[in-house]
Amino acid sequence: MADAVVLRGGRVVDPANDVDGHVDVFIEESRIAGVGVDLILPEGVREVAVPDGCVVCPGLIDMHVHLREPGQEHKETIATGLAAAVAGGFTAVACMPNTEPANDEAGVTRLILERAADAGLARVYPIGAVSRGRAGEQLAELGELHEAGCVAVSDDGQPVASALLMRRALEYAGMFGMPVIDHCEDMSLADGGVAHEGFRAASLGLRGRPAVAEQILVERDIALACTTGAAVHIAHLSSRAAVAAVAAGKASGARVSCEVTPHHLALTDEELDAYDTRYKVNPPLRETGDRAALVEAVRDGVIDVIATDHAPHHYDEKLVEFDQAPFGVVGLETAVSVCLDRLVHGGVISLGRMVELMSVNPARILDVPGGGLSVGAPADLTLLAPDLPVQVDSTTFRSLGRNSPFDGRSFKGGVAATFVDGRAVFVNAAVSGADQLQIGA
Repeated sequence: MADAVVLRGGRVVDPANDVDGHVDVFIEESRIAGVGVDLILPEGVREVAVPDGCVVCPGLIDMHVHLREPGQEHKETIATGLAAAVAGGFTAVACMPNTEPANDEAGVTRLILERAADAGLARVYPIGAVSRGRAGEQLAELGELHEAGCVAVSDDGQPVASALLMRRALEYAGMFGMPVIDHCEDMSLADGGVAHEGFRAASLGLRGRPAVAEQILVERDIALACTTGAAVHIAHLSSRAAVAAVAAGKASGARVSCEVTPHHLALTDEELDAYDTRYKVNPPLRETGDRAALVEAVRDGVIDVIATDHAPHHYDEKLVEFDQAPFGVVGLETAVSVCLDRLVHGGVISLGRMVELMSVNPARILDVPGGGLSVGAPADLTLLAPDLPVQVDSTTFRSLGRNSPFDGRSFKGGVAATFVDGRAVFVNAAVSGADQLQIGA
């Protein structure tokens, strides 16, 4: 049985099925065929020992990445972005529509899916644009986008400024079961700002983007979600006031979910003293109190998802004055290490909670396969190495982007291997014993 494998000896963490212990995982014909002890297996099944100390979990899903293709292949291609994804432990990514042209019609969606299939690495779930050309004026053909394969809609990179357009998007997308993902920022307050409005920006002479600009649109979107009964997802939450707004919205019964990035959980605007453009992101890195509120919201369940907002830029684009540099950092290849080090080893959350945030909940919100190791599910697995020493070196990234705020930093924890449909699409040579994980290649 060349396509039948059993992974033995590893700790399996599968919150969706209430599994956390040393059990075996049986894979047959690209699907999960069994999880447990003393599994009855057919003859000819290949046995593979999970490397010491490694953890088997459902494949991680990043629901907020920028793959740049079509139109900005000098920053990233779908192939290089997916190579970065699997190296970072992600078996699936959802890609934002701010390509050139924007993913506002079925032809672009189909192109993305075709290029993803050619790459043969992680799964890709396109996110379509809310408005034509992401101009915020006229709804895109959301039904057409859904039929072509989009799992959500967003004008990410900029907010849906018009409350009426946002309401119509919620109503229309809701008919197809798609959430609307919004970049919440009142641009009449934030436009022109390059850093969090506060002491640090003022001392450095940088124009600020106030936290209240995020809060206003979060509160508006939650009110519209209540009015329409549709699902809204708040992208890259960054401020304590916005966290409070989401918590209140959930308490009131609104269909609201939200995400936070690893860089907003780990960094603050104190990093800006050297005017290093690798720390220029949107929303901006905020104050210590905001970061503390985000960490607490991850702990107590207000925040549903950790997503990278992977935003690669060409090297030269970031080598300019801080005011002139584009926003964004790469995150696919560092997210697991940051989360294991700062959150799990830091005692903030359990490993099971991390899997919920990076696998279970993204699958649920986007209504895509994955998030659990149920029998019959695709054999998409991530093998974590929680104690692996990792030093980030952006020159070794598979992504074309090098704009990482964690370049040169050391972390405890990383990825041992990534499997899609039971096939090893990434194996980390730095993990002892990982060479035997070359399955289905």
